[in-house]
Amino acid sequence: MDWLMGKSKTKPNGKKPPVEEKKPYLEPDYTKVRVVDFDLKELVVLPPEIDLNEWLASNTTTFFNLINLQYSTVSEFCTGDTCPVMSACNTTYYWYDEKGKKTKCTAPQYVDFVMSSVQKLVTDEDNFPTKYGKEFPNAFDSLVKKICRYLFHVLAHIYWAHFKETVAMDLHGHLNTLYTHFIVFIREFNLMDPKEIAIMDDLTEVLCTPLPPAPQNHVTER
Repeated sequence: MDWLMGKSKTKPNGKKPPVEEKKPYLEPDYTKVRVVDFDLKELVVLPPEIDLNEWLASNTTTFFNLINLQYSTVSEFCTGDTCPVMSACNTTYYWYDEKGKKTKCTAPQYVDFVMSSVQKLVTDEDNFPTKYGKEFPNAFDSLVKKICRYLFHVLAHIYWAHFKETVAMDLHGHLNTLYTHFIVFIREFNLMDPKEIAIMDDLTEVLCTPLPPAPQNHVTER
């Protein structure tokens, strides 16, 4: 689409391009609100002597719990009437069942499918082993990538459809911090194709740029 490329000229057929919808979550007054002020990359870098799969499992489970909790704060506003499709920006997400059947569903249905499926995976000892000596499955990295993709869809939908409610509850600082932490994590371990998260690149660029230091109040002694 032309507007995605930043173009605003009239199309050759004389019709004006679609008007870009305003994204309130990009307003500086909102993006500057965080609950931490340090480099989140320090939290995601693989510590020495820690197994990579164990680190991925621990972080993925944590993000699942945090994103599930964040969505729960707006779930009462996310209904079949307000969100008849699972969307974010110009993208509609479809659910694919275990047999690969594509299903168009409401946003709350989609999120329920996501959370139920991920809950089942992270509590399955064969997929996310917790007992000492039990090995991770061969395709564990693919499993983590699949979970991250689903969780990203939920975060993107919260920003796109429920940011107003999030601000009203004064939870946008938590959402911004959670999103930034999650993006830094998936970038660190290449868990998602950049094309899959491109719809939120404008927000990612802003939130992943360090905030300027707060001005210091200098007191001159007399």
